[in-house]
Amino acid sequence: RLPMRQRAGMPRWKKKREADLSLNYTRRGFRLRDGRLHLAGGIVLTVVWSRRLPRPPSSVRVYRDSIGHWYASFVTAATTEHLPKTGRMIGIDWGVRETATTTSDDHDLRHAQHGKKAQAKLSRYDRMMARRRSAKGQAASKGYREAKKLRAKAYAKVAGQRQDTGRKWAKSVVFGHDRIAVEDFRPKFLAKTTMAKKAADAAISATKRALIEMGRKHGRDVRLVHPAHTRMECADCGA
Repeated sequence: RLPMRQRAGMPRWKKKREADLSLNYTRRGFRLRDGRLHLAGGIVLTVVWSRRLPRPPSSVRVYRDSIGHWYASFVTAATTEHLPKTGRMIGIDWGVRETATTTSDDHDLRHAQHGKKAQAKLSRYDRMMARRRSAKGQAASKGYREAKKLRAKAYAKVAGQRQDTGRKWAKSVVFGHDRIAVEDFRPKFLAKTTMAKKAADAAISATKRALIEMGRKHGRDVRLVHPAHTRMECADCGA
C-alpha cells in the first residue's frame, strides 16, 4: 500500500522553498506616488505599467513567476467604457480545426498553432532536463535548473502568444458588434480524446474568457448559448 502522498490522483505538497514568492498588501500597506510603488517597510519599486489604473486600487499583490519575473497585480473597481452602437450582431462557434467560426467570414479565427511551432524547442528542453536530472534525494544541479528555466520561458512565450491572439480577436469582435452570441463550450471532455493536444493549443477557454471580459468591459450584450445544436445548417439557405 502506497503512502498517502504517493497515491495516484492525490496532490503533492509543495515545499516552502520551492514555492514562488508572493506578498499581499492592503490599502494601508502601500501607496502610489509619481508612478512608483511604495510598500510598507520603506520599499520603493519602479513599475512598468501595462495600462493606466481606472480607479485607485484597494490592494496589491507582488509576486514572482516561475521564470523569475516580478509582477504587481492591483485590485480596482470594475468600470464600463461604452462603445458607439453598430447595429450588428454575431454568432460564434468554437472548434479544433478552426478556433472560432462566426456568422461573419471576416471574423473567423484560424488555429494559430503556436504550440506546434514551438514543439521542437520544447522537446529539446525536455531532453535536456531528462539528461541532467539528479538522483532521487539529491539537490538539482545547476545545468538542470538552467534547462528548467529555459523550458519555463518557452512555455511562457507560447502562453503569451495565445493570450495575445485571443485578446486581439476579441477586441475586433466587440468593437464591431452590439450583440454577441457565444457557444458556452466547455472543452473538458476533449482531454480524453485524440484531439486533446490540438484543443489545448487552440486555447479555446482563454479566447472565450477574453471575449466575455472584453464584452462586459465595453457594455456589449454577450449571451452564452448551450452547445447543443450550434452547428446545424439552415434548411432554407444552407448557412
